[in-house]
Amino acid sequence: MRLVLASASPRRLELLARIGVAPDAVAPADIDESPRKGELPRLYACRMAAEKAAAIARLEAGSLILAADTVVAAGRRILGKPENEAEAGATLSLLSGRRHRVLSAVTLVDATGKARHRLSTSIVAFKRLSQDELSDYLASREWEGKAGAYAIQGRAEALIRWMSGSYSGVVGLPLFETRALLAAAGYPIG
Repeated sequence: MRLVLASASPRRLELLARIGVAPDAVAPADIDESPRKGELPRLYACRMAAEKAAAIARLEAGSLILAADTVVAAGRRILGKPENEAEAGATLSLLSGRRHRVLSAVTLVDATGKARHRLSTSIVAFKRLSQDELSDYLASREWEGKAGAYAIQGRAEALIRWMSGSYSGVVGLPLFETRALLAAAGYPIG
């Protein structure tokens, strides 16, 4: 059974390895990832995972296609990947001292073309960040390419005072949901 990961994320590959899964191929989907006007974070995450999986399924017929999308949300607001340090600082300032949601959607398209979906919702609370903590984190550049301007598996972990949900989901691929999808499709998992 051929498995294709529809993601360029090295973190997703590392997470899959934790459950003994090594995709046969990695094929990032080239889709428009712009949120629709008024689109809620939950619906956006699910739509992105489904669209990524569908795009690769068209190219890899007969394979299992695994796609995911992780969205950081403050209320109804989607906090994307900052384009520069000023945006990263504004995002982290918004998250400072408050709770936010991390929605990690997973879609698996099986060899027959049937899509199955799962969603993991986690709550993360940052400590109130001092100016020095914020400046140090921004200087680390760890925020680059990260939804919500942080990586929980890096320096930001020491700034998080509380979390409920899936740690792997916050990193970018909820392993419980992913394993369940793969098992339901008959993919061998150790």
